[in-house]
Amino acid sequence: MTADTVRLPARTPGRLMLNKVPEITLYFWVIKILCTTVGETASDYLQGNVGLGLTKTTLITGALLAAVLVAQFRITRYVPWIYWLSVVLISVVGTEITDNLSDNYGVSLVTTTVGFGIALIVAFAAWYASERTLSIHTIVTTRRESFYWLAVLFTFALGTAAGDLTAERMNVGYWPSALMFAGLIAVVFVAHLRFTLNAVLAFWIAYVLTRPLGASIGDFLSQARSDGGLGIGTTVTSLIFLAAILGVVVFLTVTKLDRTERMRGTVDERDAPRTAPAFEQSNA
Repeated sequence: MTADTVRLPARTPGRLMLNKVPEITLYFWVIKILCTTVGETASDYLQGNVGLGLTKTTLITGALLAAVLVAQFRITRYVPWIYWLSVVLISVVGTEITDNLSDNYGVSLVTTTVGFGIALIVAFAAWYASERTLSIHTIVTTRRESFYWLAVLFTFALGTAAGDLTAERMNVGYWPSALMFAGLIAVVFVAHLRFTLNAVLAFWIAYVLTRPLGASIGDFLSQARSDGGLGIGTTVTSLIFLAAILGVVVFLTVTKLDRTERMRGTVDERDAPRTAPAFEQSNA
């Protein structure tokens, strides 16, 4: 099966929609990293600067995420601001899930890293068993979109645990951790281009790794110099990255450079994207 084929199960429950996920371009990865950084700094800002604390912050952002996801599921095509607002909020909530387990319940970061890794594998296994593909180019049914957002949530929780484990508990430091995760993403990219690493696998590995990369960058910028950061603070860091996200999303909304348009109800190669985005061209 070619990369441009839209694969649907014999019996597809629910409505068919235009693909609900953006094209995988450089813009996608830029916004993704920006969102992961905001997920770290905004969570710290709400907990510390605003004084909500971890529990109240989790409840408030969780409710906001639920509301935005309702809007995301109700629409039948990719709408940039709704999609990326969902990613920002799920980044914050994913961070808080890990923080709650470690801070409020004393679960070690090793345990949460392994646990969320297993949870992500189980989610992928269930997704593939149901749909026979993990490609994000075919998020055209409600069931597929449900699997997609569940996997995204687990990637953020896993990335938070792995990033905190590396930067803080293993004392690697924020900036060295950022360089390490950036290097791992580069290795995945080269493995995909030169050594035929499966594109869907490469995409999801990179997706997980961008979470600790963004978090390490955010901590490096926001944390005090005595803790290994630059001391810019969570308020300024969050505002800078939110403004950058807004700018790129507005640009993509106007130019439509990240659209993967498909005709509703059509299951045909002619309706699939003509381009070959990095990390997501697959025979899977």
